[in-house]
Amino acid sequence: MTSPVIHRVATLDLAVQPIVWPFAEERRAEIAAHFAEKQRERPKIWNGRVLLGRDAAFSDGHLTATYFETDFASFLAWRDWGFPDKAVFNGFGMGALRASDGAFIMGEMASHTANAGRIYFPSGTPDLDDVRDGALDIPGSVVRELGEETGLTAAEYRVEPGWHCVVTGPTIAMLQVINLDMPGDVARARIEANLARETEPELSAIHLVRGTSDLRPSMPRFVTAFVEQQFAAR
Repeated sequence: MTSPVIHRVATLDLAVQPIVWPFAEERRAEIAAHFAEKQRERPKIWNGRVLLGRDAAFSDGHLTATYFETDFASFLAWRDWGFPDKAVFNGFGMGALRASDGAFIMGEMASHTANAGRIYFPSGTPDLDDVRDGALDIPGSVVRELGEETGLTAAEYRVEPGWHCVVTGPTIAMLQVINLDMPGDVARARIEANLARETEPELSAIHLVRGTSDLRPSMPRFVTAFVEQQFAAR
């Protein structure tokens, strides 16, 4: 696996354009069969529309890229088959929840989700709800996913300016630090109470990371690389 590279950027310029993805067109039958198998394993997943990126460039504190629309089945096949189209990347926003005592707060994905058992910050693959005036609104996506997954509201946190863009092969995780005005144990209890009120929450457990010893194999490398850098800087 490619070693993570972390770019600190101030702004994101992510245009959305109508691009035909050759991988999705040429392997349509295989993709459909693959998705049908995944649905048998997890009937709750659905083939919605998502956005993937290409032509990413970091320069002078900015990230620029072009995004295009595809279906979730094609994205899933591309991911599961080892990212055969190297020109494409999966770029998404994450809200790096940090409690007032310095603990980072992550959620474990529930069994009915496509990433069951994985532990990471609130996030999601960008979709059409994240498009504003022809551009991908990653800050808006972060706020939306944070609310959907944890139930936290804007009154309960402060957003730090800028982004930590962690590049690991075909993935670019755009992390924005979200500071909570409460210690880790209180924040975890607050989120757990919110989850308990939902019929089918996306998260099955909440984890506190107070140091690198709390990192787990089920946490993606882009998450652990960010956390390691944060603790090293303290």
